[in-house]
Amino acid sequence: MPSTTFDADLVDASPTARALRALELIQGQPGITADRLGDRLGVTPRAARRYVATLREAGIPISSVSGPAGGYRPGRGLRPSPVVFTSAEALGLVMAVLDGHHDPDDTDDPVGSGIAKILRTLPESVAAQADTVRRVAAPVPDRADARPAPGPTATLVRACADGREVRVDYRTETGRELVLDVQPWAVVVRHSRWYLLCHSLTSDATRAYRIDRVSRVVLLDGTFTPPPDLDPVDALVRHLGEGWDHPVEVAVDAPADLVERCIPTTMGRVDPVTETTCRLVGSTSNPTSYAADLASLPGAFRVERGDEVRAAVRALGERMIAASG
Repeated sequence: MPSTTFDADLVDASPTARALRALELIQGQPGITADRLGDRLGVTPRAARRYVATLREAGIPISSVSGPAGGYRPGRGLRPSPVVFTSAEALGLVMAVLDGHHDPDDTDDPVGSGIAKILRTLPESVAAQADTVRRVAAPVPDRADARPAPGPTATLVRACADGREVRVDYRTETGRELVLDVQPWAVVVRHSRWYLLCHSLTSDATRAYRIDRVSRVVLLDGTFTPPPDLDPVDALVRHLGEGWDHPVEVAVDAPADLVERCIPTTMGRVDPVTETTCRLVGSTSNPTSYAADLASLPGAFRVERGDEVRAAVRALGERMIAASG
């Protein structure tokens, strides 16, 4: 059976395309075995050996070594092949530039394999230092980092560009599985997280969904035109406070403009009531975190809607009282 490292770009590929990909893998991973080559091509080891035989029949020198440390290697006199990126590698490199949280030494990752290709095309004197950093440096994991899969991300980007409606399988923070029909307006990266800004046909409202929680994307026949005055970043920030599991309304004894400067914009919409009071309308999937943010309000407040947030505010207050001795 093909392994999980099977190259998705080779689905329905021709024998010629698979043979060229076999050559690329042998050049990029000298010593690769027939089993591993078959896994990457999505074929059996026997079929992988046939692709190697095809390359040799075309005059391309491929040597093989038997034994535990053996495998296929480029033969002497083999010219470097042109650098050809798969769609996953191309998108992965762009994503790496935008979020900065990929392992450049993992050749099974689209970013790692793409960077390895680039380094192989450079003169040794130029590539040596960069290659050493790639192999030796260890990135510090970011616990808040949530990396989306390149496949669904690429489909969403294409749907945004083409104005195509899509159906997405989505998992909420609480683990609920949803199937949503949306009009994808834009893909936005904010604080190393990837979001889909869209109009939800399911709820008839603007929504922002985390792409790392999207497991599948299906293109639909419907088309759309996004709002002409759309500012994706501004719209994302405004709508991150909407559509979560627990709706909340808070009355605040402070002017609206002052409240807006003191709380994150993702908490929701601030509506003025009088010159000295306002109302915060939003939603959250984490009542405890929302209660902690409410504590930074510049005036007295009352949770008028949202039992979960009200309970979290009460628990936070009891903790603060206990902490004061």
